Amino acid sequence: MVQIMENIKTLIEKKDLTKVNKLLQEVDMMTIVDLLEEFRGEDRKEEMGLIFRLLEKEKSMEVFEHLSFPFQEALIDSLADEKVNEIISEMAPDDRARILDELPARVAKKLLNALDKEERRKTADLLGYVPETAGRIMNPEYTRLRESETAGEGLEKIKKIAEEREIIYTIYVTDEERKLKGVLSLRDLLRAGPQEKIGDIMHEDVISVTTDTDQEEVARMLQERDLIAIPVVDSENRLVGIVTFDDAMDIIEEETTEDIFQTAGLIPRRESDRSERLISGPIFHSWKVRLPFLIITMVGGLLAGVVIDSFEASLQAVTALAVFIPVIMDMGGNIGTQSSTIFTRALVLGQINTRRFLKHLAREIWVGASMGLLLGLMVFLITGFWQGIAQLALVVSLALFLTLTLATGLGFIVPYVLYKFGMDQAAGSVPFITTIKDISGLLIYFVLANQFLGYLM
Repeated sequence: MVQIMENIKTLIEKKDLTKVNKLLQEVDMMTIVDLLEEFRGEDRKEEMGLIFRLLEKEKSMEVFEHLSFPFQEALIDSLADEKVNEIISEMAPDDRARILDELPARVAKKLLNALDKEERRKTADLLGYVPETAGRIMNPEYTRLRESETAGEGLEKIKKIAEEREIIYTIYVTDEERKLKGVLSLRDLLRAGPQEKIGDIMHEDVISVTTDTDQEEVARMLQERDLIAIPVVDSENRLVGIVTFDDAMDIIEEETTEDIFQTAGLIPRRESDRSERLISGPIFHSWKVRLPFLIITMVGGLLAGVVIDSFEASLQAVTALAVFIPVIMDMGGNIGTQSSTIFTRALVLGQINTRRFLKHLAREIWVGASMGLLLGLMVFLITGFWQGIAQLALVVSLALFLTLTLATGLGFIVPYVLYKFGMDQAAGSVPFITTIKDISGLLIYFVLANQFLGYLM
């Protein structure tokens, strides 16, 4: 593959477009994607646009759909209007709406106006729904039969529209007013007698979502129920579109990635411009995104300093106590961050039922306590051998056990409380957990020290 890419680069430099075209027709789609990525990384927009223009129509669409949204936007900038219009017009309405949503308003409007009347209407309808809802991501082109039709009529209808539909294996049944009544598979239709009514062979227990259902909830339903697609209905139960499983996987990936970034305090408006704005955007933007969480952590550190200062006499009497402060602080911070990340990811993937939160919390605390017990025993043996003071070893091991247990609980409680109050639990959890854990961990440590090592002070 590397050799093919080098050959194409050389031919482009020689301006031998005939051979470039021939090579592009011979290589697979992912090689072309990799080649475009390489040209983009080298900031060679002209070559990137040239390669794409040389591709056959079907191959160019396939390649375009495998590119990320920021890359699609960059590629559109490098192409002539005619080629861009061709790409946009050939896209499925839901994919088209997503890319137009990412583009600057002026460019999106220009591309939308270049579509024919019917495609423009479909796309405008989708863009009219609230962002991140089923209505915004659904495909308005689906396979539908009326319950009054016969199986024979249904088969003839499907033969005519098969090439135009993304999914034909799942067929939705409506009445004359397009209200959703049921669902049947292509197999059910093929096995039915030609004169049997669709309404008699359909399954009435169809699962659906409304246009205002959150896209994450839709994605979870598709994943949990192992569905190929799920129908979307309006407020009057009229079928208006479908959300397919590939769209659901994209949503889950996007939301999980977003929450991972948010855990680090990176929360600008759109995932696509997050990295670029933090790397090359105004310095005030970086301050706005990162400073609030650093301030929370700084305040926590100062309060932890107050705790240490309050026990200065203990530190002066038993100087070895200071040696183990980093262990208590760092171990508690690590396990608290682990728990917070586990909670955030599980919440995104629908694996945590917030109505049964106490059950999830109890299990996580048990996990933390068991790990704290194991690590506490290890530290007890190491400290006893190293310092030769059994009481000091007991203080350090007990403090570590209690701090780890507390930190795992905080890792679930803090993001849950933020979530219940409608706050950003992913971005705000770590600073709050760190602050609470540091103060409480030090208090536990020094109180135990005064209790078991008081005779040395």
